[in-house]
Formats: sequence, C-alpha cells, structure tokens
Amino acid sequence: MSFTIDQLQLGQKEFFEQTYTESDVLSFAEISGDNNPVHMSESAAQKTVFKHRVVHGALVSSAISALLGAKMPGEGTIYLGQETKFVAPVFIGDTVFVTCEVIEIIKRKNIAILSCILVNQHGKIVLEGKATVMPPKIRLDKQTD
Repeated sequence: MSFTIDQLQLGQKEFFEQTYTESDVLSFAEISGDNNPVHMSESAAQKTVFKHRVVHGALVSSAISALLGAKMPGEGTIYLGQETKFVAPVFIGDTVFVTCEVIEIIKRKNIAILSCILVNQHGKIVLEGKATVMPPKIRLDKQTD
C-alpha cells in the first residue's frame, strides 16, 4: 500500500504495533554497536533510574519508520527527518502502539508532516514527535519486479 501526496489528507491516521524481545535488543546492539549496560545487563540496569533493562531508543523510534514505509505514505516513501522526544522507557517484553497522523501537506514540495505518538500496553506515552516525509510520486504497491 502506498499514498501519493494527492491521496493524503489532513487527519489521516495509520497504526502499527511492535513487541520488543530479548532477541531484538541483542540484534540491535550487535548491528548498532550500542552495548550500553542499561540495555545489555540487568544488574547494571538495576542501578539506574529505570531499575530494568530498557530497549534502545533508536530501536523503538524505528517503529515509526516501519509505519511510514509500509503503511502510510507507504512503499517508496523517503524519510526526510524526525523530531523525537523520549517520554518514558520501553522495557523488554513491552508492546508499543504507534499512531501517525498527517498534520501538514506541502504539495508543491511533495512533503507531508506527520505527528507520531507511541504508547505502551499500559496506555502510557513513551515517545512523541513529528516525521517529515516525501511520499512516492506514483503508487508503488501495484508494481512487481
């Protein structure tokens, strides 16, 4: 599925859900090189304000990218920028519900700005921000290679 700039509407929303596992954290640490003990060691994390290991913030915020690239605007979207505020930690085993809403459309530049909010399974906001994207010029979801 994909939407061009002409198909997007103010207030249009899309949703995505992601549960973070031990394997996700270990894989992300290996790929990114971020082996901060707050992510990797329960005993070290117990000495922090969080008291438990937390999922990497960059991994959590990547759920926004998943929504933008797969659902809205969808396939062919170019991710231009992200404003992110981490509000609360995400722990291993948590499920995050992502909501992105179109809040601005700049047709002459083929740019859309979306408000992004991530909420955990307890209804607590864990991340909020804005994404700036360039939707595909044509719908790519009907093409095959």
